[in-house]
Amino acid sequence: MSNTFPRKTLRIGFVGSGFIAHFHLKSLLGVRNVEVTGVYSPTPAKRQAFADEVGNLDLGDCTAYDSLDALLAADNLDAVWVLSPNHTRLDTMRAIAAAVREGRSKIFAIACEKPLARTLREAREMLSLVEGAKLNHGYLENQLFSTAVTRGKDIIWRRAAPSTGRPYIARAAEEHTGPHEPWFWQGHQQGGGVLLDMMCHSVEVGRYLLTAPGASRDSLTFKSATGSVATLKWARKNYAQDLSARMGKDVDYTRRPSEDFARGMLTFEDAEGNEVVVEATTSWAYVGPGLRIELEVLGPEYAMEFSSLSTGLKVFMSRAVTGEVGEDLVEKQNAEQGLMPVLEDEAGVYGYTDENRHMVEAFRKGEAPLETFHDGVAVVEFLMALYKSAEEGRTIHIADEDLNDYVPLVARTASLL
Repeated sequence: MSNTFPRKTLRIGFVGSGFIAHFHLKSLLGVRNVEVTGVYSPTPAKRQAFADEVGNLDLGDCTAYDSLDALLAADNLDAVWVLSPNHTRLDTMRAIAAAVREGRSKIFAIACEKPLARTLREAREMLSLVEGAKLNHGYLENQLFSTAVTRGKDIIWRRAAPSTGRPYIARAAEEHTGPHEPWFWQGHQQGGGVLLDMMCHSVEVGRYLLTAPGASRDSLTFKSATGSVATLKWARKNYAQDLSARMGKDVDYTRRPSEDFARGMLTFEDAEGNEVVVEATTSWAYVGPGLRIELEVLGPEYAMEFSSLSTGLKVFMSRAVTGEVGEDLVEKQNAEQGLMPVLEDEAGVYGYTDENRHMVEAFRKGEAPLETFHDGVAVVEFLMALYKSAEEGRTIHIADEDLNDYVPLVARTASLL
């Protein structure tokens, strides 16, 4: 089939069948003009369970493939969503690019989950590979598509900024009790700790909120980064033992800890020479009802605020109510009793539904998405600058730095132990 647009239906395949893949799959219930036709992941039971769930949700006739090459060679595939662990992303992209260049795959688009890569060198290679294969590309950063973010940005830029001036501070925080899978906790596999895992969300949603509607993201020039990291909870002996018991002996925070707390400040300059700032905080050491996302935007005469746990729906359960531990009220849920906030549509609130709707429509029509691999590269550069700042105890002025070969300390030391 020739690449004529628009396509009536975008047929997508998933690389990865873990937690985030199921989150994306659930969100596709709110997306038109899409079918999920294939999945590949290394574990047979997991990929088959994913394919079965596609059928249960009536999202397509999904085949579970036993290799990436087999998925890519399928005739009923237009695009792939790369949702595999961080340490597999680059090799996956190399295989996809080779298959497309050599005519072994007919796909024309690819979307990749955050972060794009573990280092700036890896991120730049990801971009080079996707452009070399002439693939349309999207960077999956869900928080930009949160309904609160899109609605809030529209209001402040349309009603407040024209009369009093552009916003100048964006604050973003994301916190929970820690990731689901062992590889997230291992610096040499994930590429870092909570800073790489979660601050990729915070810095990009902050940059987006400070960018004028319709302006390119590079209308803000990156100037400097100041960061700090710490391991506050999970290196404590009792918590390190608990973590190892749950995640396996390869996760040993008495010997190989990653940071579970990070704070960063990025400064940018707009086209008129005004300084604007993104402040970000992330943590794997937050114990509350569940995952908490908080956003603020400040301007000369206005402010915007959002908290994901300030929900309209709450339920109370007394001590007499018993049941299994779960995450049916909110992601990373920490209790089943008491007064609990409920996110009735997590995929929508977090932005996954509108993110995937946007990506599907852009790919189906042959258009560049709002977020591309170029943005993924920029985000990795922000994060590497913050890591280097934290390691060296100084502000990193980007004009004076070459971050291409920089590897965060936690990823370097973990690989040697």
